[in-house]
Amino acid sequence: MPTVRLDKVSLSFGLKPLLLDAALQIRKGERLCLLGRNGEGKSSLLQLITRQIAPDSGEVWVRPGARVASLAQEVSPASDAAVRDVVMGGLRRGEHDDWQADLQVDQVISRLQLDPNAAMSALSGGWRRRVMLGRALVAMPDLLLLDEPTNHLDIEAITWLEEMMLEFDGALLFISHDRAFVRRLATRIVELDRGQLRVWPGNYDAYVVQKQAALEVEAKHAALFDKKLAQEEVWIRRGVEARRTRNEGRVRALKQLRIQRSERRDRIGQVEIRVQDAAPSGKLVFEATRVTQRFDGAPVIADFSVRILRGDRIGIIGPNGCGKTTLIKLLVGELEPTEGAIRRGTGLLPAYFDQQRDQLDSTASIMDNVTGGSGDTVTIDGQPRHVSGYLRDFLFAPERLHAPVSMLSGGERNRLLLARLFAKPSNLLVMDEPTNDLDVETLELLEEMVANYAGTLLLVSHDRAFLDNVVTSTLVFEGRGQINEYVGGYSDWLRQRRDVAAPAPPLPVSTAAQAESGAAATAEMARPRAKARRLSYKDQRELDAMPEKIQRLEAEQLQLQAVIADPALFQGSDERGKHALQRLTSLAAELEIAYARWDALESSGDTGD
Repeated sequence: MPTVRLDKVSLSFGLKPLLLDAALQIRKGERLCLLGRNGEGKSSLLQLITRQIAPDSGEVWVRPGARVASLAQEVSPASDAAVRDVVMGGLRRGEHDDWQADLQVDQVISRLQLDPNAAMSALSGGWRRRVMLGRALVAMPDLLLLDEPTNHLDIEAITWLEEMMLEFDGALLFISHDRAFVRRLATRIVELDRGQLRVWPGNYDAYVVQKQAALEVEAKHAALFDKKLAQEEVWIRRGVEARRTRNEGRVRALKQLRIQRSERRDRIGQVEIRVQDAAPSGKLVFEATRVTQRFDGAPVIADFSVRILRGDRIGIIGPNGCGKTTLIKLLVGELEPTEGAIRRGTGLLPAYFDQQRDQLDSTASIMDNVTGGSGDTVTIDGQPRHVSGYLRDFLFAPERLHAPVSMLSGGERNRLLLARLFAKPSNLLVMDEPTNDLDVETLELLEEMVANYAGTLLLVSHDRAFLDNVVTSTLVFEGRGQINEYVGGYSDWLRQRRDVAAPAPPLPVSTAAQAESGAAATAEMARPRAKARRLSYKDQRELDAMPEKIQRLEAEQLQLQAVIADPALFQGSDERGKHALQRLTSLAAELEIAYARWDALESSGDTGD
């Protein structure tokens, strides 16, 4: 028996239908990820299940006696309430004896590693989110609803949450745009697209392949439909011929085609993200020499040295509050170090994306936040462009341009900040948590743009997939103010960290000098390495062969996409469709690895100018 069932559920806000005859079943042990663009109605669907809102039609059925708990997207405001009292608030009154309730609350608090006596006002956003999760879990729910649970969590907290949810034995329905999080947890994908709720079998990578094939089929059908409609419109306009033939059936069919076309909801256009490249900066961008930064006498950054060159794409990783934003401010000159020196290169034109969105004036209009209130045009690549057309690239409709920023959602504010950021040329892109609240499609477009950026990138992010796909090296805060540099992205850092942590093999019996030499070599291997500047003969051959390998994999991918675009392939008991999807999924993984390896090899072999 399902825990929750939606049967022909429809919901509209104003003239916009969010759900049209939606159907869904959620059973114990399932972990469903709800995907969809910002504003499609994902949070409203969760509110339907918790009965915060009622559907316009249809039924939302919850199994009698089933407990449903939720973690909202926004954490409750900080207060002076103690952590234990907040967690205790998740219990239903009258369901437990006092001693049972106390035991249950203590178990949850211990499992979440919370301080029961701490005040909520003293906690960071990530720890407050952990408290609110404890409030949801203490009720021992049969269904747990999570709305963007990874927002404002650092990587350590995100991986902890993943482990927690993998052990959860109830049903889980969560909204997330963190692709690594979705890949690890989701057993099925549920997508809300233009009012239609569709369940996709398999994991996230299988969904990506199937969704692309479905969109291609949809585009072909739409093109054929539009062609037929255009032909019939030409026929009816001939007037005399149409009246002579008295083909009333054809006229009625045309009217029906017009109705179908008016009811069709086309996909909203994609965000068009382009960066205006400025003249290149000097070869040296930043050089930090034995930099230490102290606050109240305690070192946040200790004895840090790095050299960043033009074209480097640097990821910055570390737990919340460790000093990542402080490091950015030191490099760009907003702070001066307590000790040490920072040399900055020539000709730097920075563009800065800050996670608090402080650059946006919430009282000003959408348009004025981009133009600075100085008119209705922006200069793009040296040419004036009306701000209406420019903001349409970022999915802002012309009729909304005079609305205040305070009315925008988190995702819309991020899109507006990107529009403001890219309205000016730059050769240094500084991005502090740019991926929060962005839907997957916008996130992937931003990722592509950043990966192809001609200038230098400094990126603070907890999005592991984004880091893996974009950066060429990482600066990692590893405790006590120590920052170490590693080649590659997040996954590369994990692998190198494991290699360093692995015990060295026992040394053979040898002279003391040989043992000392071996120890020195081991210590040198354990030291985080700066980016390599020369390739070995073997690596160079691998680099030369990489484009042909990727081209071969992409050709096979295109062939398989064409094969599965045929709906007849999935009818009956034919296993070919299943095998094709499995191969497409593995191809996607192989291509991702190949591209990452290509980037790593090119970066390692780049000697600069």
